[in-house]
Amino acid sequence: MDDKTTHFGFETVPEAEKAGRVQGVFGSVASKYDVMNDVMSMGIHRIWKDAMMDWLAPRKGQRLLDVAGGTGDISFRFLARAGEAHSTVLDLTEPMLIEGRKRAEAEKMASSLDWVVGDAMALPFEDNTFDVYTISFGIRNVTRPQEALNEAFRVLKPGGRLMVLEFSQLPNAAMQKAYDAYSFNVIPRMGKLIANDADSYQYLVESIRNFPDQETFLQMVKEAGFENASYRNLSLGIAALHSGWKI
Repeated sequence: MDDKTTHFGFETVPEAEKAGRVQGVFGSVASKYDVMNDVMSMGIHRIWKDAMMDWLAPRKGQRLLDVAGGTGDISFRFLARAGEAHSTVLDLTEPMLIEGRKRAEAEKMASSLDWVVGDAMALPFEDNTFDVYTISFGIRNVTRPQEALNEAFRVLKPGGRLMVLEFSQLPNAAMQKAYDAYSFNVIPRMGKLIANDADSYQYLVESIRNFPDQETFLQMVKEAGFENASYRNLSLGIAALHSGWKI
């Protein structure tokens, strides 16, 4: 009997239950997910994603695996910058992929995109397949993030690049307290107003607080085998970008 537990927000749940619960959250908010991202971050998530692309510097001919890629935000940016490339968008939650396929960019870039339902901890791809692996605001929802990083290392080609964009921790306690007050008081209410779903956004806020800080997560990236690993804080550490190379 597997009695391992994990976090679902501030709740402790059996590991076997987490994926289903996460699917429930994102299935519930899929149609409003992009709007809520704008509201929750006051539009700043777009700047963060552009910063991610600046550091990543997509190149012609690259193959991207965009895990927890949901509505395609990162893939569309990657393909627009690379010019001629291919992206596979993988997500656990099919309604998120359906929303992504509905977007105008998806039609324009259809020949360069695949949409796959799959699990970050057991990727349905061969070793050494992709040039780039991205995961944005997704790894904190994975039951065992270290396994997701190990899988990222496995499916990347030698010379491949990992990049993780995730909410993180502010380095100053007073600033963190102010940010937490905003997160816990405002975001679930916005979720109720816009997506008619306060509970899912309560979970999303709690999951941010449970996620390892920048240095701890950097060690996890290194543990998966990545070299030249580093991170950059965005908006003082509200979010962070972690990068690593399979050498």
